[in-house]
Amino acid sequence: MIPSTGAFLEKDFQIREQPGLTYKLQPDENCVRGYTDGLEAVKQAVYKILMTERYQYVMYSWNYGIELLDLFGEPLTYVCPELKRRITEALLMDDRIQEVDGFEFAFPGKGRVHVSFTVHTIFGEIQAEREVDF
Repeated sequence: MIPSTGAFLEKDFQIREQPGLTYKLQPDENCVRGYTDGLEAVKQAVYKILMTERYQYVMYSWNYGIELLDLFGEPLTYVCPELKRRITEALLMDDRIQEVDGFEFAFPGKGRVHVSFTVHTIFGEIQAEREVDF
């Protein structure tokens, strides 16, 4: 007999959200010191996601990180909308992030694009940026 869904499952299982407490990275000092939670933990997650090339590290799931390597040699008209899509896609994998918008692009040098944007989280807003060579 197939068990029913609905009330049966609601009685037997309780879904709880795990705390976001994590080690605090201090990239300026090249060290890890203490713990962080809430908005600071999400800021750190955004930084790590944007700095990790997807599919390049065995220790990370294939759902973690951002794909940037294949943008090398592509035209600017392709790179900007693709960056917007890839950044949004990568960050929305974190369930604490609700939306990514307000993209602004600057071009500091030939073959380089600087993108800044707003990340809306369950804890508040974060201003983030990333510079990419293409």
